[in-house]
Amino acid sequence: MADKQAFFDHIEEGYTTKGESITLGAAMLEGETLTNALVKIPLKTMNRHGLIAGATGTGKTKSLQVLAENLSEKGVPVLLMDMKGDLSGIAEPSPGHEKIDERHEKIGIPFTAKNFPVEILTLSEQNGVRLRATVSEFGPVLLSRILDVSETQAGIISVIFKYCDDNKLPLLDLKDFKKILQYATNEGKEEFSEKYGRISPASTGAILRRIVALEQQGGDLFFGEKSFDTDDLLRIDENGMGYINIVRLTDIQDRPNLFSTFMLSLLAEIYTTFPEQGDSGRPELVIFIDEAHLIFKEASDALLDQIESIVKLIRSKGVGLYFVTQNPTDVPDAVLSQLGLKVQHALRAFTAKDRKAIKLTAENYPISEYYKTDEVLTKLGIGEALVSALNEKGIPTPLAATMMRAPMSRMDVLEDQELKALLGESKLIKKYNESVDRESAYEMLNDKIDIAEKEEAKEKAEKEKAKVKRSSSRSSSRSSRQNPIVKVLSSPTVIRSVLGILGKLLK
Repeated sequence: MADKQAFFDHIEEGYTTKGESITLGAAMLEGETLTNALVKIPLKTMNRHGLIAGATGTGKTKSLQVLAENLSEKGVPVLLMDMKGDLSGIAEPSPGHEKIDERHEKIGIPFTAKNFPVEILTLSEQNGVRLRATVSEFGPVLLSRILDVSETQAGIISVIFKYCDDNKLPLLDLKDFKKILQYATNEGKEEFSEKYGRISPASTGAILRRIVALEQQGGDLFFGEKSFDTDDLLRIDENGMGYINIVRLTDIQDRPNLFSTFMLSLLAEIYTTFPEQGDSGRPELVIFIDEAHLIFKEASDALLDQIESIVKLIRSKGVGLYFVTQNPTDVPDAVLSQLGLKVQHALRAFTAKDRKAIKLTAENYPISEYYKTDEVLTKLGIGEALVSALNEKGIPTPLAATMMRAPMSRMDVLEDQELKALLGESKLIKKYNESVDRESAYEMLNDKIDIAEKEEAKEKAEKEKAKVKRSSSRSSSRSSRQNPIVKVLSSPTVIRSVLGILGKLLK
């Protein structure tokens, strides 16, 4: 049997912090929770990204909720991707329960029920603050990767953006982009060929089909104005608590392309607009991506490369990314290697494939003299997890099987009336939910085509008129000229000769 005091000292030393920290729970040894052996995550390293994984029903969502609440309490804004629709309860305090009190007594920290400032966001027609972005904000590179087009087609998209920049044509929504693609191979064919080279109708047709597929997943709702300002994710309420921004995604679970589009757009915008933070001691924003496998499952190689690049670079902006999924193998190795905090709930070994996955998962954690990691993974109960983090020096902390603390807010959804009241108090709904459809490439190109058609019709009419006039003139000229035979017969000389001959005959 392991020495409990030695283990307690091991955990206490490994999880002691000088700066601010978040307490996840207390360490466990051989199934017993060691009171006050607190597992604490330094706030300083929360921008080093993380993973929350585990089988269905093991407590992943509650761990996410605990982290989000504690970050908010420390004044750090949070963005949550709510795939299952069960996180809105964060806006209301927990009703409490005797089992929660028992759990916290074992851990060694008091339980306090509390609600948190919440903003409900949406990508679809659900109630909430509408999230939109313009096609121009995406840019040609990101749009090409989202559409997963060939190198030649990506070149055409770059030419389209260049043309629109040169001609002051705003690309706001997919309608604009489709119109300019059609224009490039029809009415504007000669203009494009002269300035940018010939554009193949087959290539533009392939791009259009990709856009139609994105529209069918709801992309037409996402692209447009008013574009969401990422600074609005950084709000702090009057009590110094960071807003927890919850994106409701319950109706787009079967549309991974739209989800990937949104996530990549958001991360790219944050990376572009947020200033470098350096070693600030606390994150600027923390993003939790629930059901993270949806991002990676349908992503092309080019899209995966883009995600991996952003994950590596965005922490310098003070942004932490946390992926929530059932199995760590859902996350690509290049991304997994960048994650500092790992909260691993139980995995189930029903098949040989499951057992292989558990062994691979165990290898992602520090070696511990107190645990056989692959065995512990199958024995963890609900609300228990293996935790490994980075300390303030960036060194991995000791592996700790942890009794996780309970959320301070409600572990359930808001009722309709509560949700309606929350949305009624939102300042961002008034800012973003009015649809704007100002003049853009679609309208401007239609006007250009109309003008060109009118000028062409006018020119054609003038040519027809001139042709008729010339024809009439020639006809008049012919009628005014005397037939040469008639002219000869009617000449005075011929008449005199004929009369002379007639005169001689009559004599």
